[in-house]
Amino acid sequence: MARNAELGEFLRSRRARLRPEDVGVPSYGSRRRVPGLRREELAQLAGVSVAYYIRLEQGTAEGVSAEVLDAVSRALRLDGDEHAHLHRLAHPPRRPRAAGPPRLRAPLQHLLDSITHAPAYVVGHYTNVVAWNRLTAAVFVDLANVPADERTWSHQIHLNDDYRARLGDNWPAVARRNVAYLRFRSGQDPDDPRLRALIGTLRERSPEFGRMWSAHHVTDLTHGEARIDHPDVGRLVLPFETLHLPGDPDLSRLMLYAAEPGSTSEEALRKLAETSAHLSSADLADRETPSRSGD
Repeated sequence: MARNAELGEFLRSRRARLRPEDVGVPSYGSRRRVPGLRREELAQLAGVSVAYYIRLEQGTAEGVSAEVLDAVSRALRLDGDEHAHLHRLAHPPRRPRAAGPPRLRAPLQHLLDSITHAPAYVVGHYTNVVAWNRLTAAVFVDLANVPADERTWSHQIHLNDDYRARLGDNWPAVARRNVAYLRFRSGQDPDDPRLRALIGTLRERSPEFGRMWSAHHVTDLTHGEARIDHPDVGRLVLPFETLHLPGDPDLSRLMLYAAEPGSTSEEALRKLAETSAHLSSADLADRETPSRSGD
């Protein structure tokens, strides 16, 4: 999608979700032809001219100041991630991109291998899984059996029916979170061809992804909870944390999961760890090959 269209669609989607009564705008009981606030009402709340705001919704952000964007953000009641996304759409950042596949330092793989009682993996900037430990394969998906160009969580969530079944009634929440994160990433680097190709593939192959993408939700992935209906050990509830890797620009973050001490999930992980311990280092060798899933 062209950058100016992205800005305009984002502003319209955020304006559409606001009702006049949410922001103290009198509606006088009149029939409204558009959902949410009118452009005139939003412009007044932001303290800018209607013509100026219309230019923004048309994607014309050249010369717009950070102060004006802040005012529009306040009027739209954007949260922190949305606020940052608006600024990035108006003034796109420039992020250097690696020429080849992401490089995994040996100590990172050794760290993953040392975590034997919880899932842990490293992802790149396209939700591509670069390296993982045994419990990641046992709990989520055995990525060694997935083609390298589909070894992304985005592919698994939206296009893998087996993994969708494992997510159970938690699939809609996981899917929306993934789409919102891809929106977040697209704001960070809107011209990234690998990211645009990934999003294009998902929109083409999954109508549900397309509908979620059109909602323009924006959220970074920092922490949360995974719920898995595992065929062997039942329901797993696993809080997770994300750790950024500032020394590895080709990589995005390290994902770590841990069950609550004394919970049935902790006992289930212990059982899975025991049954997966027979895997040899040769079985895991393919998992050390960096993924090029964003291509």
